[in-house]
Amino acid sequence: MMRLDRMLAECGFGTRNEVKKLIRSGSVSVSGDIVRNPAAKVDEEHDSVAVDGEEIVYRRFAWYMLNKPKGYVSSTEGADSVLNLIAEYDRNLFPCGRLDKDTEGLLLITNDGELAHELLSPKHHVEKEYLVTVKNPLKEEDLEVFRKGIVIDGEEACQPADYRITDIYECHLIIREGKYHQIKRMFAAIGNEVTGLKRLRMKNLVLDESLESGDYRPLKEEELEDLRRRVPEDPEA
Repeated sequence: MMRLDRMLAECGFGTRNEVKKLIRSGSVSVSGDIVRNPAAKVDEEHDSVAVDGEEIVYRRFAWYMLNKPKGYVSSTEGADSVLNLIAEYDRNLFPCGRLDKDTEGLLLITNDGELAHELLSPKHHVEKEYLVTVKNPLKEEDLEVFRKGIVIDGEEACQPADYRITDIYECHLIIREGKYHQIKRMFAAIGNEVTGLKRLRMKNLVLDESLESGDYRPLKEEELEDLRRRVPEDPEA
C-alpha cells in the first residue's frame, strides 16, 4: 500500500504539492470512485487509478534508454548532466554506468539501484559493445592483443575483449568491464588514438536506431525482463 499522492508523483504527474492539488480538484479516481484525499492509501498491485478518466499504470522503477549526445556527462547534477535530457518528473533518477563527455550512444537512466548494481558489477561481466573510430589505420595484428587481454599503462591488465574491423578506421569492440577511459587507453597502448566512440549495446539491449541523438524512450517490458536475467558470477572476479 502507498499514498495516492506519492504514486502520482512517481508516475510523473508533478511534484508532491502539484499532485495534491490535482487530487483535491476531483480529477483522480481509485477503482471508480473520486478520491480527494492525497493521503489516501492505494494498493498499487490491485487498485485501478485514473486521472481525468484515463487509467494510469504504476511502475515502481523507471528505466529509460537514452541516445546520449556528446557534451553531456553521466552525472546527476550540473548544467551538462544527462538528466537534463529527461523530461519526466525526477524520481531519484541516475545514469546506469558512465559514458565520457565526448562519448555518445546507449545510456540507461533509472532509479532501480539494485538492478543497476547487478549490471555494473565486475562479477557479472556484462557485455558492452562500442563503435570505435580511430586516427590511424587499423591492423588485425594490432588488435589481436585485445583478445588476449591487453595491459594498459604498463600495469593494469584488461580482460579479453572481442573486436570486428568494419572499416580501415573503424571497428566494433566488446568489453566486459568498465575501467576508467578503458577503450581510449587500450588503443593508446597499441599506438593508436580514439577519435570517436559510441556505445551500441549493453548485455542484449541494443540502441534503438529510431532515437535521434539526445532522444530517449522507456524500456519495453521484454527489454527490462532480459536485463533482469541474472548473469552468472565469475568465481575468479
